[in-house]
Amino acid sequence: MRELVILSGKGGTGKTSLTAAFASMAANKVVCDADVDAADLHLLAQPQVRMITDFMGGGIARIREESCSQCGTCRDLCRFAAIDEQLVINPLHCEGCGVCVDLCPEGAIDFPIQKCGEWFISDSKYGPMVHARLGIAEENSGKLVSLVRKEARNLAEEQGCDLLITDGPPGIGCPVIAAISGATALVIVVEPTVSGLHDMIRVAELASHFKIPGMICINKFDLNLELSAAITEVAAKRNMEVLGMVPFDPIFVHAMVKGENIFEYGEDNKDSATLEAVRAIWEKIEGASVLNNMGVLDMKAVIR
Repeated sequence: MRELVILSGKGGTGKTSLTAAFASMAANKVVCDADVDAADLHLLAQPQVRMITDFMGGGIARIREESCSQCGTCRDLCRFAAIDEQLVINPLHCEGCGVCVDLCPEGAIDFPIQKCGEWFISDSKYGPMVHARLGIAEENSGKLVSLVRKEARNLAEEQGCDLLITDGPPGIGCPVIAAISGATALVIVVEPTVSGLHDMIRVAELASHFKIPGMICINKFDLNLELSAAITEVAAKRNMEVLGMVPFDPIFVHAMVKGENIFEYGEDNKDSATLEAVRAIWEKIEGASVLNNMGVLDMKAVIR
């Protein structure tokens, strides 16, 4: 099973638009939206949900009054000030760490698991799709990302698909680590800005830690040719192939407004430079040795 994860150092780089474009061209694949905190691939994929499952994440402490001796140990131990002087737990302040549950001398505190969101298996324009929705202000997004990827892999095996295309979360935090662990290869989408270059380097360093091969796609490259050149130079030093450069084009916004990928929206203008650039990038991805299990163990193919 091959898994391509599309990442970016921050939100708004065009990662999801490019993921939808790639998914529309790929064959024999399952699509996975691992950006559970702000999922939006469904806006372009327009999935028809076949199965909904509750995601049970963390617990919220609950004191059983009939068993409580009013000793106040739980209040003294709670570093989040979630327990007041009357030993009443404020569920909005409780972080679910479980310290009070483990150390209550009377064993009077329960820790029921809470529903934190939902995950879905759907049929989409691009084929089978696994995606999720994390509840507002809920925790455990990394755990949900891992679950979504696991179910996407299971679905791919059931349907005989040999490729997962995963729209990963932005940044370098816990959800990103959960999204890239065990992946075959990464595509890092970067904009030609100072912060974009900085964010790209952070993602590259994270991928290097997990020894996952990475490739670069520069979006809106013509907004700053100097920085695009700098990104290319940094990528070369880190053994990352620059797959291509996509020009700034309002077609991405217009397509998103209509709930379409750029190829659907631009089908009457198939010769546009933007469509051709994205098509060429996907052809390079398909032919990349790191995605076809050739050279993955070659340290020269791994980001430095």
